[in-house]
Amino acid sequence: MPIHPEIAKILSTLPAPDGSPLDPEAMRAGEAAQIPPLEDRIPLHAVEDAAAATRSGDVPVRIYTPPGADAYGVLVYFHGGAFFLGSLDTHDHVARSLAKETGYKVVSVGYRLAPENAFPAGLDDCYEVVRWAAEQGESLGWDGQNLAIAGDSSGGTFVAAVAAKAHDEGFDRITHQILFYPSLDLDFDVDRYASLRENAEGFGLETAGLKPFNAFYIDSGADPADPRVSPIKREDLSGLPKALVITAEFDPLRDEGEFYGQRLKDAGVDVKVSRYAGANHGFVQNFSWIPEFYRAFEETAGFLNRD
Repeated sequence: MPIHPEIAKILSTLPAPDGSPLDPEAMRAGEAAQIPPLEDRIPLHAVEDAAAATRSGDVPVRIYTPPGADAYGVLVYFHGGAFFLGSLDTHDHVARSLAKETGYKVVSVGYRLAPENAFPAGLDDCYEVVRWAAEQGESLGWDGQNLAIAGDSSGGTFVAAVAAKAHDEGFDRITHQILFYPSLDLDFDVDRYASLRENAEGFGLETAGLKPFNAFYIDSGADPADPRVSPIKREDLSGLPKALVITAEFDPLRDEGEFYGQRLKDAGVDVKVSRYAGANHGFVQNFSWIPEFYRAFEETAGFLNRD
C-alpha cells in the first residue's frame, strides 16, 4: 500500500535537505517548540520527575503511573533522537500512551546525549536506570515480576544493547523488550539491506541522512563494529528476553529490524515482528494520533500482558 495519506500530506510540506551542517542546539530548540501544552496530553493517575541514583550518577527520569492498581509491571523507556536529540518532554506523549494502554508504570529515561557526552554515557544511563528500577521495587509499586524495556529508533538501539549487557552481567530481571523501528546496524552499508535503497528518499528519514545524523554519536567514540553500538553484530543472541520488534513499511531501517527479529528467533528467543503498512520511520512518536498507528501501543499492551 502507499504511504498513509496523512503522513504524505505532512511530508509534502517539509523542505528538501540542503546539505547544511546539522546544529544540535538549534534542532533541540526546534523540538522543544513543538511540545504540546500539558492540557493536551493524556491524563494519568500521576506523572512525576525524579532522579535515579545510579552508578552513572543521578539520571533524570519521569515516572508515569496509570490508574487502577496497587502493584504494577514496570516499563523503562528510552526515547529516540539519533543519540543527540529527544528528551523526556519530546517523548512525553509516547510514555503516557504506553502507560495508559499497558497498565505498566513507565519510567522514561533522560539519558545523556551526544556529542556533549561521549559513548557509552547514554547507554550506561539507560542500563543503570533499569538496575535502579529493579532495586526501587517497593517505592515504584513494582509487582516484582514484569520488568520491560522499550525504545524507539536510537532508543531501540539502547533496548537491544541493554538487554545484551544485562544478560552478560547475569542481571536476569528483564522480562520483555520492545523495539520500535530500531536502528541496529550503524554501518549503513546500502548493499546490506534492501530498505536502505527502496526507502532512500521521500519518507522523512532518508538514507543519505543516516550518517550525518549519527555522526555525533560515532564521533563521540561509538564504533559501528561494536555490538553495543550495532547490536545486530552480536554473535550470540540466545538467552535474551522475549521481544516485540515493530517496523515501518517506508523506513530505511525496516529490514535491519526485521533481520534482527529473525536472528532472535533463530537463537531461540520468543519474538514477534510486526510491520506497520503505510507507516514511516518515527510513526510512533509523530503519527500515533492516526488510529492505525496508535495500535502500536495496543499491540505492546497485548505483548506485555499475554499469558
